[in-house]
Amino acid sequence: MEREAIIRQLEAIAPPELAEEFDTGRIGLVVEGRETAGKICCALDASPRVVEKAIAGGADMLVVHHTPLWAPVTKIGGDLGAFLRDVLMSGMNVYVLHTNFDHAPGGVNDVLADMLQLSDIIPLSLGLVGDCPLSIPDIAGLLGVPLRVWGEPGAVSRLAVVGGSGFDPLLIGEAYREGADAFLSAELKHSVARASPLPLIEATHYSLEAPAMRELARRFGWDYIDDPPVMSVWTSGS
Repeated sequence: MEREAIIRQLEAIAPPELAEEFDTGRIGLVVEGRETAGKICCALDASPRVVEKAIAGGADMLVVHHTPLWAPVTKIGGDLGAFLRDVLMSGMNVYVLHTNFDHAPGGVNDVLADMLQLSDIIPLSLGLVGDCPLSIPDIAGLLGVPLRVWGEPGAVSRLAVVGGSGFDPLLIGEAYREGADAFLSAELKHSVARASPLPLIEATHYSLEAPAMRELARRFGWDYIDDPPVMSVWTSGS
């Protein structure tokens, strides 16, 4: 298929105008390769392992959620140099769906809502709130990671969900006003936890966003490359 036809498909799923302002210039086709794409791979991050597997598998395009080119490039070397060398030599395209996919119908937060069996859903400015039939251990099992809980949630009946790093005081306040009795996201700061009007449930960034990229790959028959961060949980006496 022509690369531009694939891009049109991706822009229909996650229109660029839905992206947050800070994503300007950081979504879409961030590395231009060959003009046709027969094999497409999908992942959360363009990590070295993902790039290596995509190239080894003959991918013509790699679709990811997080851009590998976040900061302005003023010098090429180190990890960035290795990434660009390998990708450009292979001719593989790299396409990014970031906050436009967070906001899009059927995107990151909608996939999470389906996964967690939420109902009676209302949108937030980012994320959503819905009735949740699951216990916190159930949620941990579905996400496949340990959860840290700040506060005393008791039985969670109305859950706010924001995929990725969503512990923003304004979002937490919005969720509270919309009737949430707990808030699920990742990468929580101490000061935010101490000031929250809601119990906070902290998962990992990867566990909250990878499901949507995995579903995107399934939808189109692409290869999904799983590359979760290595994580250990240590307690006293471990």
